[in-house]
Amino acid sequence: MLGYMDDEALHRTLTSGRVTFWSRSRGEYWRKGDTSGHVQYVRQVALDCDGDTLLITVRQVGAACHTGTRTCFTGRTLPSVTLPEATTP
Repeated sequence: MLGYMDDEALHRTLTSGRVTFWSRSRGEYWRKGDTSGHVQYVRQVALDCDGDTLLITVRQVGAACHTGTRTCFTGRTLPSVTLPEATTP
């Protein structure tokens, strides 16, 4: 899944062991699973090279998506041109 974090959400995530997001639509912080029981426990947090994206590896309890699936991307592949793998001489 994809979620938005500000500094406070990241702090809460790093110090609690539970993934916390900032909900722009609700205007409040929320932890995945507080109402659904589908909790995300932090396993690892990685920061990308320019510091604007986090990859959080979690232990997912229950579904990750509100549709009840393990991922938010099931069956959502878009058609695209696929180029052959590059070969090295």
